Amino acid sequence: MAKILLLGSGELGKEFVIAAQRIGQTVIAVDSYENAPAMQVAHDHEVINMLDGDALDAMVDKHKPDYIVPEIEAIRTERFYHYEDMGYTVVPSARAANFTMNRKAIRDLAAKELGLKTADYRYATSAHELKAAVDEIGMPCVVKPLMSSSGKGQSTIRSEEDIETAWNYSQEGSRGDVAEVIVEAFVTFNYEITLLTVTQRNGETLFCPPIGHRQEGGDYQESWQPAAMLEAHLKEAQFMAQKVTAALTGAGIWGVEFFIADDGVYFSELSPRPHDTGMVTLANTQNFNEFELHLRAILGLPISEITLERTGASAVILAKDHSQNPQIMGLESISAEPKSDVRFFGKPTSRPGRRMGVVVTYDSIHANLENVVSRAKELAARITVKT
Repeated sequence: MAKILLLGSGELGKEFVIAAQRIGQTVIAVDSYENAPAMQVAHDHEVINMLDGDALDAMVDKHKPDYIVPEIEAIRTERFYHYEDMGYTVVPSARAANFTMNRKAIRDLAAKELGLKTADYRYATSAHELKAAVDEIGMPCVVKPLMSSSGKGQSTIRSEEDIETAWNYSQEGSRGDVAEVIVEAFVTFNYEITLLTVTQRNGETLFCPPIGHRQEGGDYQESWQPAAMLEAHLKEAQFMAQKVTAALTGAGIWGVEFFIADDGVYFSELSPRPHDTGMVTLANTQNFNEFELHLRAILGLPISEITLERTGASAVILAKDHSQNPQIMGLESISAEPKSDVRFFGKPTSRPGRRMGVVVTYDSIHANLENVVSRAKELAARITVKT
């Protein structure tokens, strides 16, 4: 069986390890702190700073994995090219990991090389450059660190007074050692979706039913599947997703985000791994959840189809306070509820806004999706994180 070196051990990594365990794969979970969620279910674990290239090299040399699977952005990804030269398989590929870990690389690829429709954008490396970029783009506009995840460091500029605050916040939320930000024109969209896209080694590219989601501060709060959308818009999103994933190369699942506006589909972002909004698939909305699909694509196991089995929704459970020993309360109040489930991630510490778990709800394919989403939100509100 394969040996997988998982770089990043959060909640998405934890579900990936569980999927791997179920079909007998070995996983070494790596992160920058002890007792990270994926470490709790992996065969072995390591604690290193993955931005330290030498430490990362030593980890690969120690374990000699069959697959190197990144789960976060804060990794010295340029080393991945060297690993591929040495014969290691990086998931989906060194090219994909390097491009998508940095918003500048992936945005320029999508907009300039592939000609995909995106929001107008500029880059800035200082508060002064940010002001100049805002003057060109106009307000409102969105500022994001080139390296961040889950909305960290992201904000909207609506007035001159917001510029300095946005710059400082972007630096606080940036991962790694990249200070640059992307400034995006505000797209007036009707809704946004995640299109989970599966690329296979020896098979066709497959698409999961579209996932709708609601965000606050760039971090998702609820997601649902399937998202209702025009067939023409879905086909356009699928075309874009296939084009950008083919350019990045490699096998695995990709979370491709789009804005759907009156004038069509806008490419937004892409992650070369399971996506947080895709946790709705833990409600068994599909024949395989996103973690199982990622694993099968990595291992080269053929996936003949992805089918919608029922409607589903997810709602996050957030911490409100700092704690070194958070306790999750309220399981009893929702455990008897029908057509629902909950996942606690097992994070050893909490801080305001940190995602500590997720509630999933489901119903038949023809059920009222709004009711399924409302139920997920209501059940998630019953859970509290005690300090």
